[in-house]
Amino acid sequence: MLTLKRIINGISAGILISIGGSVFLKCDNKYAGAVFFSVALLCICWKGYSLFTGKVGYLPEKCGKDEISILLLGLLGNLIGTVVCGYLISNAMPEIWENAKSVCELKLQQSFYSTLIRSVMCGCLMYLAVSIYRDKKTPLGILFCIPVFILSGFEHSIADMFYFAASGIVSLKAFGFIWTVILGNAIGAILLCAMTLFKEEKKHE
Repeated sequence: MLTLKRIINGISAGILISIGGSVFLKCDNKYAGAVFFSVALLCICWKGYSLFTGKVGYLPEKCGKDEISILLLGLLGNLIGTVVCGYLISNAMPEIWENAKSVCELKLQQSFYSTLIRSVMCGCLMYLAVSIYRDKKTPLGILFCIPVFILSGFEHSIADMFYFAASGIVSLKAFGFIWTVILGNAIGAILLCAMTLFKEEKKHE
């Protein structure tokens, strides 16, 4: 039952990211789309849903079996939520399919190095967005960090799951791309969290 609950929490987050991705793809103005995408992470944080990119950064603080289970089952739920939504939304709204296809074709032209660096930077911003919300009790980190990662061209693994599902592109190259972004997001978030913990330990000394 606990396993199912964790997967459902991940699916819920995947649905919200799909909504954020949809509004970004629909907006003619990329700046407006980037800002409105923030609604997804705001609602995820408010509702306590399980988003991989929002949780992976906290592994340096605590990395037990329970935390790993929450992370991996949440990631599975994120995948289910984005893939189902991507398929349904793109069929209901053909313009979403067209825009997603264009976006994903450009993503697949990136080198491994470019994709990894873009995803590491996004991981850093996602950690900052969630940690500022959690520690400072303010949504300002989310409202700024989300548009920044989108407008910078950084890669968010769960959003990319939605884009590829909506585009209908299924290939080994797309599969490798998503796993590269998952890895990069994890590296960026974990690295920034570890550096923050190191700084705080030095301050206490």
